[in-house]
Amino acid sequence: MTDDTSMLISSLQNPGVKQLVKLRDRSERETTDQFLIEGYRELFRAVDAGYPIETLYICPELFLGENEQALIERITHKGGRLLTCSEAVFRKISYRDRPDGLVALAPQQHLKLMHLDKKILHNATPFLVVAEAIEKPGNLGTILRSSDAVGLDGLIVCDRCTDIHNPNVVRASVGTLFTVPVVEAEGQETLEWLKSKGISILAATPSATLEFTEVDMTGPLAIAVGTEQLGLSKRWMKQADIQVRIPMCGIADSLNVAMATTLLLYEALKQRKKNQTHR
Repeated sequence: MTDDTSMLISSLQNPGVKQLVKLRDRSERETTDQFLIEGYRELFRAVDAGYPIETLYICPELFLGENEQALIERITHKGGRLLTCSEAVFRKISYRDRPDGLVALAPQQHLKLMHLDKKILHNATPFLVVAEAIEKPGNLGTILRSSDAVGLDGLIVCDRCTDIHNPNVVRASVGTLFTVPVVEAEGQETLEWLKSKGISILAATPSATLEFTEVDMTGPLAIAVGTEQLGLSKRWMKQADIQVRIPMCGIADSLNVAMATTLLLYEALKQRKKNQTHR
């Protein structure tokens, strides 16, 4: 552990500060294989999940409560380096309008489908989401938040458009990026893996006959959702075992992808809980 809190970083021209700012760009995150985790809740959940923290940057003047010190001690106890910044420097590092004085530099972790094998090995009814080519970080983060809420076994990001380590994914997920196993894979690879595991694929489409509340979601299930503009690709629609529609009674023909995913997840959760009580 290295504690450099006695040295205040006050120069906006500090090379380390400039490097942190560069991490707002996807290309820099991919080159360095690092990313930023900002905010008390996000960092708390990362630490709780055992996620490694390389360096923690703090600005005590911006702290919002009294629990920050305990979190700082947990991070430094596990080997995280600690640096103190002036308010001006921290605001330059931060990507938030109202920073709370905590931002960490962390290594990216990339999970593959094989990481889910152990997760579902002894699970008779695995419960997954496949997110194909989601474009907006906020939507992916919200899907993660809903996935955590229902106890999902994993989220598979296929043919990704959005970088899962985008600061807005971390923020919108409120730290659940670290509590839900997030796997990155190609679409065809994922289809073959799901079929090999006997996991049914459910896809939502306005052209489906059955409403989403009318189908059985209690078995091994992967809910597949697609791009904000076009929905799931033809490949996924063709391979889906179940097609459902979400009723739309107004002039809009579809819901936001994150909202639609949340509805499907909670219907599946309701059915699964009911099924367990009847056993």
